[in-house]
Amino acid sequence: MIIDIFLPLSLVFIMFTLGLGLTSSDFINLIKKPKSFFVGITNQMVMLPLVAFIIISLAGITKEIAVGMMILASCPGGVTSNIITKLAKGDTALSISYTAVISILAIFTLPLITGLSMNHFMGAEAPPLNILSLGLTMFCITAVPVGIGMVVRSKNKSFADIFEVTATKISTLLFVIIILGALASEWDTFTNNFLQLGPAIVLLIIAMLTIAYTSSTWFKMSNNQSITVAIESGIQNGTVGITVGNLIINPE
Repeated sequence: MIIDIFLPLSLVFIMFTLGLGLTSSDFINLIKKPKSFFVGITNQMVMLPLVAFIIISLAGITKEIAVGMMILASCPGGVTSNIITKLAKGDTALSISYTAVISILAIFTLPLITGLSMNHFMGAEAPPLNILSLGLTMFCITAVPVGIGMVVRSKNKSFADIFEVTATKISTLLFVIIILGALASEWDTFTNNFLQLGPAIVLLIIAMLTIAYTSSTWFKMSNNQSITVAIESGIQNGTVGITVGNLIINPE
């Protein structure tokens, strides 16, 4: 019940909450900062999946677990990464801009990487995957609620400002429930693969935090911008990953 019904509805609410905090200027913000846009996009959409693939290959992770890790590495950031950026004294506005743009781009890139990963790691055992259908589904449960949230903000900014605080708390709670629910439903799989998967995920996070921060300093970005790029590259929206995995397992 949690995975099939509660999960997609929760993701819709979480993305709506994200939209409540967005304006069109958040998208324009990155275009006006080409260096920040290039460094952030490259780290999150190119380096992250590439590093994940290398770690998976070196660790000998195969089949469904490997695909799951690639899906997670292809997810955008989310409300959680925005909150962590704020706590770490990063550039919160830049974090929100990255999340907004990459959430839209992921509608196209995530289904494609998922399909390629399934073919590579699972071969003939891979379940059928309609990349177009998955992309359209992602559009409906991510881009549409974000758009609705932005419309609400544009029509009634005072309401959006007030409700966003409560909505963010609810989204955080939903995220925790989803993670715990997913662990409970796949507990045997989790425990059987923890010793192999756990270190791989920790290594991926540490590697991306380091690579993203270092590359940002190479391009002479400010310290708070470098912190933002590192967090956005290392902290992904697990809710999106779990939802995509569930859509593949239960396509109907």
